[in-house]
Amino acid sequence: MQHVRGRLVVTVACFRGLLLFTLVTAPLLGTTSISLARAFDRSIPFADNVDAQVFFVARLPRVLAAAVVGSSLAMAGVIFQALLGNPLAAPDTLGVSMGATVGAMIAIVFHLNIDMLGLTSVPVASFIGSLGALAMVYLLAVARGRGTSTTVLLLAGVALTALLGAAVRFIQMLADYTDTFYSVRWMMGSLDVASYAPIGAAGVPVAIAFGMAATLPRVLDLLSLGSDAAAARGVDVTRAERIALVSASLATGAAVSLAGPVAFVGIVVPHMVRLVVGADHRLVLPGATLFGATFLVVCDLIARSAFRSVEMPVGVVTAAIGGPLFLWLLFRRLA
Repeated sequence: MQHVRGRLVVTVACFRGLLLFTLVTAPLLGTTSISLARAFDRSIPFADNVDAQVFFVARLPRVLAAAVVGSSLAMAGVIFQALLGNPLAAPDTLGVSMGATVGAMIAIVFHLNIDMLGLTSVPVASFIGSLGALAMVYLLAVARGRGTSTTVLLLAGVALTALLGAAVRFIQMLADYTDTFYSVRWMMGSLDVASYAPIGAAGVPVAIAFGMAATLPRVLDLLSLGSDAAAARGVDVTRAERIALVSASLATGAAVSLAGPVAFVGIVVPHMVRLVVGADHRLVLPGATLFGATFLVVCDLIARSAFRSVEMPVGVVTAAIGGPLFLWLLFRRLA
C-alpha cells in the first residue's frame, strides 16, 4: 500500500507539473506574439491593451476549455474501458457523444432559441441530448430486470449510436448550406471559446463527474477482473457500475457540449498513460485525467498556430495525432 501511495504521489506530481507548464505556456504562443508583462499591466486600459485582449479573450478561455474537455474525455475513456472490459472502448461507445451531437444538430438546423446561464442554444441542446442518450442506453441495458450487464450495455450503446447517427444525417438533410457548414464544422470538434461562461457551465457536471470518479479507482481494478470476481471481493457491482456509467457519461456530455465530438482523446490517452504507470487504476485514472488536459491543450495550440491564414478544428489535429498513435499502440500490443 505504501508503495502504491508513493507511486501515486510521483505520478500526480509529474503529470500535474506538465499540465501547469502547458497551461502557463500555451496562452503565450500563437501566430501573434504577446508580452505577458504587458498583458498584466493594469496601467494600460484594457481597450488599448492588445496583449491583454489576446491573452484573456482569445487564448486563455480556449486553453482552459481544452484542459476541461481533454481531462473529461480521458477520464471517461479510462472508466469505459474498465467498465466494459474492452480496451477499444471510448467516450462515444455508448452513444452519449452521438446523443450530444443530435441535440446540437437540432439546435443548429432548427435555430432553437435557448438562453440558459448566458449560454447559446447549441451547448445547452447538446448537453440535454447527451443526458437523453444516457437515459436511453441505461434503460435498454436494465430492461430485462437483471442488472446492468456490460455485454447488453455495450450492444445497446452500439445500436443507439447507429440510430442516432442516422438521425444526425436526416437532420443535416433538412439544413440549408449555411447550417450545413456550421454543423459539419461543429462535428469536427472546435475549441473556439471566447468567454468563460461556457467553461463555468460545463465545469459543474464535470466537477460532479470527477467527484463520483474519485471513488472508483480500486473498484475499476476489480471490475476489470469480471463482475463475479469483483462481487466475491465485496464490491457492490450494480452500484459501482451505475456510478461509473453516470460519471463517465456526465463528463462526456459536458465535454462534447463545450467542444463538439473531439476524437481519439478518450481512447489514446489512457493507453499512453498505462505505458508509463502500469495498469493500476489508482494511478491510471488521475494520470490520464491530468495528461488528457495537457494533450488537448497542445493539440489546440497546433490547431490555432499551424497556419496563419486558417485555423484547423482541434478534432482534425487529435485525429491526425491520435490515429497513428493508436495504430502504434495496437501493433505494440500484438507484437
